[in-house]
Amino acid sequence: MAFLPESIALEVVTPDRRVVEEAVEEVQVPGSQGYVGVLPGHAPLMSELGVGMLSYRKGINWFYLTAIRGFAEILGTRVTVLAERAERAEEIDVERARQAEARARERLAKIHDPEVDWERAQAALQRALVRVQVAAKAGGTLTVHHRPEV
Repeated sequence: MAFLPESIALEVVTPDRRVVEEAVEEVQVPGSQGYVGVLPGHAPLMSELGVGMLSYRKGINWFYLTAIRGFAEILGTRVTVLAERAERAEEIDVERARQAEARARERLAKIHDPEVDWERAQAALQRALVRVQVAAKAGGTLTVHHRPEV
């Protein structure tokens, strides 16, 4: 009879640093095609990362961080995330993220301006929104404001 492992070794690294290296019970990874939930014993999988919130559980506590592009290797006892950028919720400067969101929305509102790089503005908006979301999820008291679409 095969026994499933009780935890997963989670490692999240960027080109600059190791963001997380912990034994956890559950991980949710923002794949490029949607979120992937991982429990101990998960089948091997390689996934491209999108831009989103990576969350993991230790006991009854959940922890959150941003994960921006890269790759995730998922094995039965290990999840390795190689991200272009990642930051823990407590590292996020919420005011700066909100300012970045506002700038991106202003650029996207210039519908007829040929100088606007739409892909870059959309990517900036997506990064800012995930930072605000992660900070709000971890803090529980932060209010996330969204302007109506123009």
